Amino acid sequence: MKAISALSTLAVTGLVVVFGSVGEAAADVAVGPGPTNYTVQPQPAPGACHYRTAANGQTLPDPNCTPGAISPKVTQDTLATTICRTGYTKSIRPPASITEIEKRENAAAYGYTGSLKDVEYDHLVPLEVGGDPNDPRNLWIEPGASPNPKDGVESRLHELVCEGRVALDAVQEAIATDWTTALETVR
Repeated sequence: MKAISALSTLAVTGLVVVFGSVGEAAADVAVGPGPTNYTVQPQPAPGACHYRTAANGQTLPDPNCTPGAISPKVTQDTLATTICRTGYTKSIRPPASITEIEKRENAAAYGYTGSLKDVEYDHLVPLEVGGDPNDPRNLWIEPGASPNPKDGVESRLHELVCEGRVALDAVQEAIATDWTTALETVR
């Protein structure tokens, strides 16, 4: 009965648990709603999120607030009609009328008080590798100007997936875990 209860709880939260060969549980990236009729999504409470620092000094999001989320419409089987198709990300990007409100609220959640012109409201799992366009678990206030070092990592991961050199799910998991090590993780 306890196992059924735990599985039900996990299903409700959208978190998938897989068991490795040694019996340890590891979480996959959550699945969001995907492209839809966008509405402003609720953000974490002001001050609830805290930046982390990667080993190389780059900024990482709070994994409790921004663990990442992927689009259910992007799978290994749909690459040619989704992320590997020219214009895909533009076709699913939420409108600024939605994201500007979310950006302000997300800045408050992360305690960011600087100019919003100096930060990017960024997809942790980027659209170009199947990140969910407007799931709040996949968006965060990324400090620094754009373009930034994360953008180059995103582009290279996209190339690797579309060239068939790396599996989509491996790329999504790697960038959601730590974008600064994602390229080394999937090679």
